Amino acid sequence: MKYIIRSLKYYCYLMLLLVIIILALVLTGFVEADLSKMFVNGYDSLWQIALVMLVFALIYPRFGFSARTAHLYGAPEEVRPDVMRVMEALGYRLESEDGGSWSFRRRSGLSRALKMWEDRITVTPSGAGLTVEGLTRDLTRIVSGLEATREDV
Repeated sequence: MKYIIRSLKYYCYLMLLLVIIILALVLTGFVEADLSKMFVNGYDSLWQIALVMLVFALIYPRFGFSARTAHLYGAPEEVRPDVMRVMEALGYRLESEDGGSWSFRRRSGLSRALKMWEDRITVTPSGAGLTVEGLTRDLTRIVSGLEATREDV
């Protein structure tokens, strides 16, 4: 269900971005305001564009969200201060804590909006260290920050 919601959000985001770009092109005079002249296939281009955007929106959550392992070892109560410090420094606040797992959200409302409110990062202790789940593009920075907190890693 989460996958479908993310796809729908991304589809709306892509379509809104496309409309803004087309409006900017029309307002600056680069293209005519008539859709039949704007696109090669005229009005048929609209459903073709919508279909292409749908394909991108359906693929994005598969690659846009992932899980990585931060090699930070110790009991959850030992690593918790390091996790809180790193996440705070990276602009995240603790959203919830349950069963040894921590959920974080961006502090900035603008940053959350730009990420379509899909900014949740979940950190879960595991046998291999800490499993960090969330937006793929944010995970590298978070995992690097967590692994740099201890010299014995």
